[in-house]
Amino acid sequence: MTERIIVADGVEIATEAFGEPAHEPTLLIMGAMASMLWWPEEFCQQLSARGRYVIRYDNRDTGLSTFYEPGNPPYSMDDMAEDAMRVLDAYGIDSAHLVGMSFGGMIAQIAALTHPARVSALTLISTSPIGVDTSTLPQISDAYMEHAAAGESVDWTDDAQVIEYIVQDTRIIAGMAHCYDEEEARNLVERDVRRAKNFLSATNHFILKRSDVWKSKLGELAVPLLVVHGTADPIFPIEHGELLAEIVEGAGFLRLEGGGHEIHREDWDEIVSSMDVHTGA
Repeated sequence: MTERIIVADGVEIATEAFGEPAHEPTLLIMGAMASMLWWPEEFCQQLSARGRYVIRYDNRDTGLSTFYEPGNPPYSMDDMAEDAMRVLDAYGIDSAHLVGMSFGGMIAQIAALTHPARVSALTLISTSPIGVDTSTLPQISDAYMEHAAAGESVDWTDDAQVIEYIVQDTRIIAGMAHCYDEEEARNLVERDVRRAKNFLSATNHFILKRSDVWKSKLGELAVPLLVVHGTADPIFPIEHGELLAEIVEGAGFLRLEGGGHEIHREDWDEIVSSMDVHTGA
């Protein structure tokens, strides 16, 4: 693996690549408040071992990438989709398989609609369709909403409090199919919080503006799509993934029984195998 910070249009983006550059490019886009560390290194290595050149990166306001003062981000979700293209440009990649998780899945949708020629395939995990009215679908669970409200009492300048809160977050979003590993979760959260230039800046992701330009555009998506969704997702219940796959003609759907809002290591084999089928690898 090779770490690299790219600079484009005044934005610094921390990246890390796995595998051989000659292999199929696969760009991983993580969700809100989560740096690239939330794409586990072993998962990236498993993908690269299957003949992929895998790149993960820190979104703006996470990890080692450019950050802004909390509460007033000078960028939009569309800008974050352009960041994905900036990463491809820096690596000299014309087109890549984009894999987006949660909020990162929305960014990937925007990127694929904006730059279809640069997206060879699209895999969307635990996300929701953009530009679509999802108000009639099941929403975030009551348990998670209660947890989110508790975040107001956290001292976000105290790493210990932040780590404890985020660890509890990982417990609540975990599915029912597999055992929850608190030690593994805590190790990841500690690394993520202590590695970040300014962890609190990641909260900017929750107040980003969304453009109306994508309204009703998702049906025009021409990129081959695979949707991966757990049946016990408390953030985006599985109906969000089902609607996404229904809107995009020819989309594949991987249903993870009992899966939560996560990429659990015991699901990696099934996810990677489905991606192989999806891209003809």
